[in-house]
Amino acid sequence: MTFLDASSVSRLLREFGRRVALRPGNPYRAKAYARAADSLLTLSVPLRDVIAQDRLQEIPGVGEAIADIITQLHKTGTHPTLEAMREEVPESVLELLSIPGLRPDKVLKLHTDLGITSLAELESAARAGRLRKVKGLGAALESKILKGIDMRRHAQGSRHLHRAAELLQAAEWHLREANAAIVRVTAAGEFRRGCELVRELTLVAEVRSSGNVSQRITASEELTVHLTDARHYGVTLLHATGSSAHLDELRALAMERDMLLEESGLRRGRRIVAAATEEKIYAALGLPLIPPELREGRGEIVRALAGRLPVLVTDEDIRGILHAHTDRSDGADTLEAMAEATRARRYAYFGVADHSKSAHYAGGLSVEEIKEQHAKIDELNRHYRGGFHVLKGIESDILPDGSLDYPEEILGQFDFVVASVHGRFKLDRKEQTERVLRAVANPQTTILGHMTGRQLLRRPGYDIDIEKVLAACAEHGVAVEINANPWRLDLDWRWHEKALELGCMMSINPDAHSTRELDLTHWGVEMARKGGVPKQRVLNCFSFDELEAHLRKRKANRRKMRRSRPELTA
Repeated sequence: MTFLDASSVSRLLREFGRRVALRPGNPYRAKAYARAADSLLTLSVPLRDVIAQDRLQEIPGVGEAIADIITQLHKTGTHPTLEAMREEVPESVLELLSIPGLRPDKVLKLHTDLGITSLAELESAARAGRLRKVKGLGAALESKILKGIDMRRHAQGSRHLHRAAELLQAAEWHLREANAAIVRVTAAGEFRRGCELVRELTLVAEVRSSGNVSQRITASEELTVHLTDARHYGVTLLHATGSSAHLDELRALAMERDMLLEESGLRRGRRIVAAATEEKIYAALGLPLIPPELREGRGEIVRALAGRLPVLVTDEDIRGILHAHTDRSDGADTLEAMAEATRARRYAYFGVADHSKSAHYAGGLSVEEIKEQHAKIDELNRHYRGGFHVLKGIESDILPDGSLDYPEEILGQFDFVVASVHGRFKLDRKEQTERVLRAVANPQTTILGHMTGRQLLRRPGYDIDIEKVLAACAEHGVAVEINANPWRLDLDWRWHEKALELGCMMSINPDAHSTRELDLTHWGVEMARKGGVPKQRVLNCFSFDELEAHLRKRKANRRKMRRSRPELTA
């Protein structure tokens, strides 16, 4: 009897989940199958051994019910429930579920009402305008589908950075469990470089050995493990991290200095000059250690040779949170719980920024609710006695005309204002840019939230002249948010260098909607590092006293502007 391996079972389990999604019921069940399917791909030992040892439920996302399904798929290649679901919908229809923003109920309607059975048929129907003729579909869905298909083509096989972290952590655990000779493990590839989307999962592991070890194992379609020894750990990690463009530039530099950078190490003639650590390899080339996040072949080697590499911001540099939500709007936890969770993480301050009144969909705060929240903040600050501080903030919607939600006298009561676009994404480039520029010029705006509104693997950002907006932020002293939610990571890191060049301050915020999501701040730091941002240019790397002075100065400037430009209060 031939048993299926982990990759094959993962594919079937993913199919199981997609078919479940097309049935009425709990949508989270379908996600549970997908999560378990991903986790199977992190196994570095045969699936049959895990099953034989009754250890399936040690795999993240695998409970008793899914463990039973995995066991049957492994042994028989199928499952009665899977076979029953296959009778309901052709397999090619499942492709449609991979289009960002296309819900399972719409997929079923496209299949039942229009007979669409594949991605190619859907694209053809959307381009021909056939969807707009069906009640419940329409022209807007056509446009959304065509954009989603384009996004799918560009992001095929990608996963969000935080999800890659979970899978790599599980893969390391399995690797250590399977091999007692493992000394250390480092995640490499796109993940180590801080890429916002990760295609291949890569690990480098040092194996305790008396002889030379150099082995690359393709553990699954998704996971590659590089085994090496202590003497070659650095060069193995360097090559496994990439990028190819960075490595090409390193090789060119090595040749200029009569050396060769090979997989066995940095070589001069027959002698290995450096191989054990990345630091020694870079040093032998006359370079400081270049942080992995900068290794993209975007001029980092030239800057390193000139001594102009920035000292990048770190998690430890972040002193407080300046964009988070509570249960007053669309958060899950109370103000007290969010403040305490922030304090427990050793931050110095917590800036609440619930949604403003126009955000009806998110429980935006009325003026009366603002008064109540501010009273609660005053009470908390009395309780903390200067050992921790809660700041009064708001995430104010940028309205279609560029004005901010709430009148001037209400906005003036906040310590800070995060101005964000949450609707009317389809304005043309000129209108959208002018809208945001007006908000940035508003003296009440402290931070421009998630500038482009993108959601990775879900929707592109709205059309906007980013450079013009960055220039305006620099002119008006408005900090540019690096939104740390892994679905956003907005502003894109590729624009950070331009923002710094123009003189912008940044603000790294989790946009947290629960105490747990406060930890998303880490991914914003990763993006800032990838964009070359130093801590001196991050607003919430300020101590509380520095931040308070900064906000006080902005308030004084606002009063001066109102006196010199009375139209601002109109």
